[in-house]
Amino acid sequence: MKWTDRDVAFVERRYDRIARCFPVFEWLFLLPRGIRGRAVDRLELQPGGRVLEIGCGTGRALPALRRAVGEEGRVYGVDLSERMLERAREVCRRHGWDNVTLMHADGAGFELPEPLDGVLFSLSYATMPHHREVLRRAWARLAEGGRLVIMDAKLPSNAMGRVLRPWVMLTSRLTVLGNPDLEPWRDLRALTDDFQMQEESFGTYYICRGRKGTDATDAFTSGLAAP
Repeated sequence: MKWTDRDVAFVERRYDRIARCFPVFEWLFLLPRGIRGRAVDRLELQPGGRVLEIGCGTGRALPALRRAVGEEGRVYGVDLSERMLERAREVCRRHGWDNVTLMHADGAGFELPEPLDGVLFSLSYATMPHHREVLRRAWARLAEGGRLVIMDAKLPSNAMGRVLRPWVMLTSRLTVLGNPDLEPWRDLRALTDDFQMQEESFGTYYICRGRKGTDATDAFTSGLAAP
């Protein structure tokens, strides 16, 4: 079974439909407890920092991001689905957060007023049919020394992965939860030599992190931009 990318409009409609039941998928796919917090930790944010989550969904990572930058910092969230964002806005209203800005926009087509100290993709990168374009724009918005983290599920590179692949592929196609054959860590690794990756839950989840240095090169000019 081969993955077929849907267009952005299709992905938006599908996530609008599943917004109310999205937490069920975390249970279904055995999301490791606390993994969002560990992904935020890898950003190494400081009080007063500026951070963006691309594909912020219902706001499940917002509490950890806001704790990391404090009241004097700024958290931005972008998502394609207005229904998902409605739930994220409710999280902000419930807590009275006034330093969180949520935007209904494509991850490749939004503007920010300032450079960023961190960018997070949390269970979102593989859902984007134009993921490399989104990554390129996110990397360009990072300040020197900023960090970009991708946290997501993956198929383990062993016999278990081969057994799981047909079921995961079918489920992902039905829900648009992301292409299980993508290897986002390769895209991030191509951008910087300052790269780290860790796996969890027997290789079924990962957190990878890249740091933008003074001599960071734009790898998209040398092939990463190709589909």
